[in-house]
Amino acid sequence: MIPLKDTIPSNSYPVVNWLLILINVAVFLSAVFFLNADQSEALIYRYGLIPDAVRLSEAVNLHEIRISVIRPFFTNMFLHGGWGHIISNMWILYIFGDNVEDRMGKVRYFLFYILCGLLAGITHFILYRNSAVPAIGASGAISGVMAAYMLMFPKSTIISFVPIFIIPLLLPIPALVYIGIWFIGQLLSGTTVLMLSNSATGIAFWAHIGGFVGGLWIYRYFDSSRRKFMYT
Repeated sequence: MIPLKDTIPSNSYPVVNWLLILINVAVFLSAVFFLNADQSEALIYRYGLIPDAVRLSEAVNLHEIRISVIRPFFTNMFLHGGWGHIISNMWILYIFGDNVEDRMGKVRYFLFYILCGLLAGITHFILYRNSAVPAIGASGAISGVMAAYMLMFPKSTIISFVPIFIIPLLLPIPALVYIGIWFIGQLLSGTTVLMLSNSATGIAFWAHIGGFVGGLWIYRYFDSSRRKFMYT
């Protein structure tokens, strides 16, 4: 199922959502057009999240803690490994992010996005502590955005492209169903991979799961409509 659009219009221009998309695209295009293959790989290994390289006990000062321990959890979410990776992630963020920003407000939405990305990275780090494979991508943060969207707009409908054999169909799917099916798929895939192998694979399913569950957990603290009820 490929989401094409949702049925909830935004009441304000999604400045932060577009800024996040532009930053991700700019970083990706800079690597594509200005770096060769070796330099692109070096960029990923330097700024991606490599669990085995995050060793607090080996950091001798605050500078090393910031560079080798803290930085990868932030920078990995702005790197992508290919055209399909960047396009799919940014498309999903484009569809779901504007409404979440509209409800949360710009500053709270930005903080929420970053926190979901951090929770995704921490989940991956814990489960694949000895992995030497760099984890990159905005999927974990976007998973948190999807979780917030599902709870904030449960009556929304996602117009989805569903190829059935050779017949392309456009189906209206309730947001709860669409995102719920997506999460179950991630959970099943992640559990299967974890049971069959202790090493990280090409898709960081547990980063997606961590970002999603993190979004479910913390979204209420960023939802401006809920905050009004909390204070009255």
